[in-house]
Amino acid sequence: MNRINNLKLLDNQNTFDIVIIGGGATGLGCALDAATRRCSVLLLEKFDFCKGTSSRSTKLIHGGVRYLEKGQFRLVYQALKERDVLFKNAPHLVNQVGFLIPTYNYLLKFYYWLGLKLYDFISGNKIFSKSRIVGSDEALSLVPNIKKENLNGGVVYYDAQFNDSRMGMDIALTASANDAILINYMSVESFFKNNKGNVVGLQALDTISNKLYKISAKQIINCTGVFSQSIMNKDSFKLKSPIKLSQGIHLVVDKKFLNGDFGILVPKTSDGRILFAVPWLGEVLLGTTDLELDKPSIDPKPTNGEIDFILENARKYMSLKPERKDIKSVFVGLRSLFLSNKKVKSKDLSREHKIIVSNSGLISVVGGKWTNYRLMGKEVLDKSLNNIDINFTESKTENLKIENGLRNIDFTEKSLSSLFYISKSQIIHFIRNEMAINIDDIMSRRTRCLFLNCQESINLAPKVAKIMADELSKDDDWINEQLIEFKRITNLYKI
Repeated sequence: MNRINNLKLLDNQNTFDIVIIGGGATGLGCALDAATRRCSVLLLEKFDFCKGTSSRSTKLIHGGVRYLEKGQFRLVYQALKERDVLFKNAPHLVNQVGFLIPTYNYLLKFYYWLGLKLYDFISGNKIFSKSRIVGSDEALSLVPNIKKENLNGGVVYYDAQFNDSRMGMDIALTASANDAILINYMSVESFFKNNKGNVVGLQALDTISNKLYKISAKQIINCTGVFSQSIMNKDSFKLKSPIKLSQGIHLVVDKKFLNGDFGILVPKTSDGRILFAVPWLGEVLLGTTDLELDKPSIDPKPTNGEIDFILENARKYMSLKPERKDIKSVFVGLRSLFLSNKKVKSKDLSREHKIIVSNSGLISVVGGKWTNYRLMGKEVLDKSLNNIDINFTESKTENLKIENGLRNIDFTEKSLSSLFYISKSQIIHFIRNEMAINIDDIMSRRTRCLFLNCQESINLAPKVAKIMADELSKDDDWINEQLIEFKRITNLYKI
């Protein structure tokens, strides 16, 4: 999947069955579903694939334990089914992870056990280990850093874990292998309509070359997440119920704060949300928060209140207590939630997706979660394809293996870093085969260096920039511009 080659394909073809706006989890899921039904597919992403929320999740493929308490059984059932599908189709990316819910009250232990047995029952428990009650000794053996005072054990359950932006890239590669054309750094500027007022195409700007493209489509699908309304505005369409935005942050700390392979789930924090401590790529993620926002941003910032909230709640359950100085990186994701009741807080809104069709025929997808990306793609395409005159097949994604984009990487090559693996040939591979354009593409999403250790990423940036400049035939001015921009980005990830 080479950007220059894909632009050449776009030069030779300006009419498609399906054009998708947005290269996050939802857009990529739609592209894959459409391509495997033998539709002609174009996906346009304004920034980089999974630049926003789709790279900033809690890294879990799960049914959503907390949704049971809210009575959202349909969502849990769907997500658990999709969890099994992903485990089967992307075994190189998805693995089982165990969680301990520590308890200091016997009634709560029994209550959580009942809830998790219901979770097992809904899932069918064909793949994942069963939940169980454990005593204090076993709880401490699983999570040695759990707070010992008054601990009476807890409940253990199992879910799945993944690398979100890596999953996104591998889905993109799979869609490309099925003849979809995907292009990043391509901004949708406007729509054009026929005499009936139906959207039949768009104008898009290549933000790298400043070349403008006019593209025709039988169906356009808006999968831009928190920016969905801005795309609808280009169609002069306004939702009766606005999209509610919220922000969630994660702190990255050393693995010693768990000191094991199991994570921690705290069902009730001081604001009523759950708190996760998740082992991930040799570090630990602590999160998350739910801060309501008025407007979206591609570069959201954590607040001091959010950071303090996570640290304070984590310290209540850990013997070795994390402090600000222990934070290696902090990242922020934004959620788009469909608001049916203005009085409902964002943390209480359903994570189910909504498919919205404007008067012009533009289809927009709002909400949803990574776990259900395949299902969202299928449902959106089912709705789209029944409304347009093309030949198509049934969805094939339930049994479709996801590409492993790293299968040809030589991991024996010397790393540029002593803390995590990143090599010269790896960087070149990302440029030639995965459309990496700048340092952030490499450090944030193709690798997860910036998410794991902000300071080490800053140290590595000059080396990465030099390798990229040599490969892309760029000069010293380009290197300096890249380093300035990357410094701006890293300021969002460090305390």
